[in-house]
Amino acid sequence: MAKESFVLVSLSEDKARKLAKVLNNSSCRKILEHLTSKEATETELSKELSIPISTAHYNIKHLLDAGLVLADEFHYSAKGKEVNHYKLASKYIIIAPKSTFGIKERLKSALPAALIVGASAFAVQLFRGSAASFGSAGVAQKEAMLASAPAAQTIMQTSAPSNPLWWFLAGALIAILVYLASDWIKSRN
Repeated sequence: MAKESFVLVSLSEDKARKLAKVLNNSSCRKILEHLTSKEATETELSKELSIPISTAHYNIKHLLDAGLVLADEFHYSAKGKEVNHYKLASKYIIIAPKSTFGIKERLKSALPAALIVGASAFAVQLFRGSAASFGSAGVAQKEAMLASAPAAQTIMQTSAPSNPLWWFLAGALIAILVYLASDWIKSRN
């Protein structure tokens, strides 16, 4: 899975408040500044920044939640406890004033409806095929009538109904497009 190189935050999200709280905290800023030069453990941060270890632990936890710090590596202490090595997450912070709900998300939200439409169209086609097999006797009568009268053949060909599968699919797709367009118009207001 590819790593994201940015953190996208909308001002209306709770994540924006957490990020602002972290960046407003002087201890968090000291830790971030220290981690720009090298990785460190909580104990090392505590000693080098002259802050209590509980403060370092508390602030590291919030920096991890905000996605600004990573703990990819660790070692075991003399007592057998896992000690994380923290480093700065190389990410840009992008703050968007409005919702970042774009066309991809709108299409993803319509995907279940499109799948239902496809399954329904398949069911209509299967039903139509099974109904046609029941009426095979009527097909023989139509063929006999068409063979005997060329005028009847022309009338039957022009008045024959087209495949209902395509009409169903077209109507369903138009309904989805109308829904997406109305949802887009509502979101702009």
